[in-house]
Amino acid sequence: MDNSEKLNLLMIRLENLLLRQQGFEAEIEALRNEVRALQSPGAANITPAIPAEPVIAPPPRNTPPNPIVQNQAAPRPVTTPVPTPANPAQPNFAERFKRENMVKSDFEKFIGENLISKIGILILIIGVGIGAKYAIDHDMVSPLTRIILGYAVGAGLMGFAIKLKARYENFSAVLVSGAIAIMYFITYAAYDFYALIPQALAFALMVIFTSFTVVAAIKYNKQVIAHIGLVGAYAVPFLLSDGSGKVGVLFTYMAIINIGILILSFKKYWKPLFYASFGLTWLIFVSWRLDLSSSYNYFALAILFSSLFFITFYITNLAYKVSKKEIFGFSDVVILLFNSFNYYGIGYLIISNNKNSAELVGLFTLANAIVHFIVALIIYKKKLADKNLFYLILAMVITFITIAVPVQLNGGWVTIFWTAEAAVLFYLARVKDIAIYEKLSFPLIFLAFFSLLEDWIAYYDIYAGNSIIITPILNVGFLTACIFIAAFFWIFKINKKESEISSEWIWMRQILNYAIPAILVFAAYITFRIEISKYFNNLFELSKITIKPANKSYDQHNEYNYNLHGLKTAWIFIYTLFFASALTYLNIRKLKNGEMAIANLIINLFVIITFLTFGLYNLSELRDNYLLPESKYFTVTAFNIGIRYIGIAFFALLIVQCYQLQRSGLLKKDLKILFDYLLYISLLWIISSELINMLELSHSEASYKLGLSILWGIFSLFLISMGLAKNKKHLRISAMVLFGITLVKLFFYDIYSLSTISKTIVFVSLGVLLLIISFLYNKYKHLIIDDVEAKN
Repeated sequence: MDNSEKLNLLMIRLENLLLRQQGFEAEIEALRNEVRALQSPGAANITPAIPAEPVIAPPPRNTPPNPIVQNQAAPRPVTTPVPTPANPAQPNFAERFKRENMVKSDFEKFIGENLISKIGILILIIGVGIGAKYAIDHDMVSPLTRIILGYAVGAGLMGFAIKLKARYENFSAVLVSGAIAIMYFITYAAYDFYALIPQALAFALMVIFTSFTVVAAIKYNKQVIAHIGLVGAYAVPFLLSDGSGKVGVLFTYMAIINIGILILSFKKYWKPLFYASFGLTWLIFVSWRLDLSSSYNYFALAILFSSLFFITFYITNLAYKVSKKEIFGFSDVVILLFNSFNYYGIGYLIISNNKNSAELVGLFTLANAIVHFIVALIIYKKKLADKNLFYLILAMVITFITIAVPVQLNGGWVTIFWTAEAAVLFYLARVKDIAIYEKLSFPLIFLAFFSLLEDWIAYYDIYAGNSIIITPILNVGFLTACIFIAAFFWIFKINKKESEISSEWIWMRQILNYAIPAILVFAAYITFRIEISKYFNNLFELSKITIKPANKSYDQHNEYNYNLHGLKTAWIFIYTLFFASALTYLNIRKLKNGEMAIANLIINLFVIITFLTFGLYNLSELRDNYLLPESKYFTVTAFNIGIRYIGIAFFALLIVQCYQLQRSGLLKKDLKILFDYLLYISLLWIISSELINMLELSHSEASYKLGLSILWGIFSLFLISMGLAKNKKHLRISAMVLFGITLVKLFFYDIYSLSTISKTIVFVSLGVLLLIISFLYNKYKHLIIDDVEAKN
């Protein structure tokens, strides 16, 4: 009887004893329950949560026995319950013993049958390599003998592995992989270092070994054969390298290995094998390319093998998934993208560094797009995979076309292409519900916008450095901007209409909801503003007069009509006022968007403040240029004065639109007080500026003193009257504040430089105004009191 049979008998006896023990425990527990039932009537059906063994103290020697116990002494029929484990969820001891031994057995089996064999074959290969290298270094055997012995060792190991396959398949698989690696090793050495076999024969042998590896890996269904036989073969050239730099041979050798992995991928999807081959190939190639001392060496070789590696891994990554029609996972997508962009980056570096082909970078980028397009077309026509893979590869096509445009083209054409591409992708994403296109359109929208900004900056840079004339409206820059505006208006309409479609990236949708209208408004405003600048810049360049002084000791110089700069600024302010008014009107009448209304309010306030400060100051400079011309060569007309009233008219239009915006209800807040402040401050500012303008035109002195003080006093009276008539407390308080400012100005600024008559006029006027204000307060005080009581 062997040990296994003894172990089985002992296990059976152990289980029998455990079952008998459980039966005894159940019988004892039943007896205890009956005793408790007799000792405590009514508690027979109460089962304690945790059975506790009762402790019965021994009776004294002279105490008679308990009658209840004596009555219990009568024999009772006891039904032995079926033995059940105390806790069914807990495995019994025998099961635990079996499981622990099974785990130990599996772990021992993994080490003994799997790990040790692989470590052993690796150590054997390393040992043979070290021994071979030692023999080579010391010329112990001739090159031919070394090769023959190497093949003999590989063949012997292969034969031994095949013989053991029937009974020891795992061990045999390890030996086969080691034998294949040795065959690679010897063939490479025979051709590259000893020149004992021609190149054609060496490649033929490698193809045979690769084919055998593929067949063996499929027959054994073991990755280890492919790993050691194919991927392990990558180390061969580096183990035998003598620094000769025969990269063509190396890359051909690597290409053969990769083709073997490609063939395997149609049958098996061994990810670790593909990852190892993919990583090693690109690592070796990129390291070689970056290590080149000359940028122009190996141009054709680098393009050829990088393209071959790219196509091989492209097909390998798709082969199994497409043949089995499986969905691409995250890792598959990462590999696809990395393979494509890594190849493009290497190719871009190779081509751009070659002086004879640098202009072909755009064509190379387009070729990448064509390759992906062909793959996408085949997948779509043959229906080889799910639509997500088709859309992913089509997205690659779009990406490379997007890259090709700035690489090959320049200027506005890049902006036009990116804008059209972003609009088409956004349309397909929202209308056709293709999520990946929306993700692609997101960066393109901002790329197109930044490209347009670059076009505008380039225009100003060119103009600043050169005296050029660009025809307004009829130029490429304006055409580019109009296409951009039209495309973004289309995107805006689609985004507004198709916003209910679900999105994977909610944050992106939220950004676009604000970014698209903001970009559209900004682009529309800047486009026409630049055309206004172009028109006046042309006039400025055309106004150039070359002055040749009579005295030859002075050099000739150019004179320009600098008044045109002031006119350009004034027209830009007028255009800005009109644009803000039109944008507000559009939102009130057509869009009726609350968020846009807030933007309208902010824009309008900014434009109003800018015009009241810088705009009116520019108009004052135009007036001064009319009154005191700087150059005798140019005539400044009265239009310098007339344009002032055009600006004020458009300013009034914007104030009206602000009033309409406040009444529209789009702001969802009562902003009447804010509008009152805006209206009356603007009105005071404008009439003060106009008073100064009129006084300057009439050549009156002290225009900033006497006239303004009286005007502010009258305006204070006007505010008091409006506050009393409309029962607006904030207007009355504002009037008092303004009158206080007027008095401070009078005593600390006006009084020192005014003549006696002027002082008399100012003091009498302000005194009369104060008396009128006091009279109005006394006459209408009941309105003020009633208003306060009503609010309280």
